[in-house]
Amino acid sequence: MAVSIPGPVERPGVAMHAPIVTVQQHLLREQRRISGVSGEFSWLVSGITLATKLIEAKLRRAGLSDIIGVAGQINVQGEIQEKLDVYANDMLLHALGVRESVAMMASEENQHPVLAHGGSPHAKYIVIFDPLDGSSNIDVGVSVGTIFSILRRTSEHLESDVCASEVLQCGLRQVAAGYVLYGSSTVLVYSAGNGVHGFTLDPAIGAYVLSHPELRIPDRGKFYSMNEANLDRAPVEYQNFVGQLRRGDLGVRYGSRYIGSLIADFHRTLIKGGVFLYPPTPDQPAGKLRLLYEANPVAFLVEQAGGMATDGRRRILEVQPKSIHQRTPLVVGSKTEVEAFLACVDQAHAGNVASDGRSAVNAAQLDLSIHPPLQELSR
Repeated sequence: MAVSIPGPVERPGVAMHAPIVTVQQHLLREQRRISGVSGEFSWLVSGITLATKLIEAKLRRAGLSDIIGVAGQINVQGEIQEKLDVYANDMLLHALGVRESVAMMASEENQHPVLAHGGSPHAKYIVIFDPLDGSSNIDVGVSVGTIFSILRRTSEHLESDVCASEVLQCGLRQVAAGYVLYGSSTVLVYSAGNGVHGFTLDPAIGAYVLSHPELRIPDRGKFYSMNEANLDRAPVEYQNFVGQLRRGDLGVRYGSRYIGSLIADFHRTLIKGGVFLYPPTPDQPAGKLRLLYEANPVAFLVEQAGGMATDGRRRILEVQPKSIHQRTPLVVGSKTEVEAFLACVDQAHAGNVASDGRSAVNAAQLDLSIHPPLQELSR
């Protein structure tokens, strides 16, 4: 009896000669290039992708089920938790907690790190995440995201108990970082120190498919992004810089685009170029964004894509964290704009030394050519 073997299935809109590359295939290919990284790493990342698919499915039904609204609790940030904050956090903790390569996790929603398999000889990694960035925008249909950062344990003896202080590593030590943006489509953007790659979730096959290989941020853009209601309370260098953008001092009059969801604003900046700013204010003198699971992953990605990130004094990736939920100012984007901002910092502090004894930063201090490659430092 003859057996009929079906031919290859063509995905709608995709030519047969265009191979489908899923994120898992891409990870397996990438980890062969990195010494000391095994299949455990791709298995770990599969926990993140699984959790984000569950989050995405819940978000798609947010208006049809009792998942929108506050959970009635206050998180460690002093912010009211949304129901979806709790759900997203639970999904990530569960999906990563069963991966034996994960020693410990730290989340925006938990005051202290959560132990997974610390003490196991296979538990090499620490995962830090913001489970649902911009969750207060869910009930008005604005894009939200999940942000993650992956670190190696600092102890050479993996059999030893994992210590909470092992979370406090500067951004240069990140093995990988990325985010998932839940918007008109669901997009995963990640880097393992070898460029930035974007994947779009294909609902027909339930997989993240490579859609934006080798992402590079343009050298300059046409938009800046910040909450301009805070501009008059921001330091003078921010006011002067935004004035330059509005006047066209950089060669073009910039437009303003601000969504209010970090990952949504950053994703546009990464694709289109420009700059995102979140300055310190009298209410938030240390800044509002969190260093470990917001600023560091974003800075890692933008530098891998050819951009820059600073807190106004230092390169973000060089800041040594002192606490898990430490906050920071953030200026991130194309090189042209960030260098122009740093020039405004120098002008604002010209000839002066800050009261704590530190002099102003300048663009040369953030020139990536004078720093060791990320791959050397993060492995």
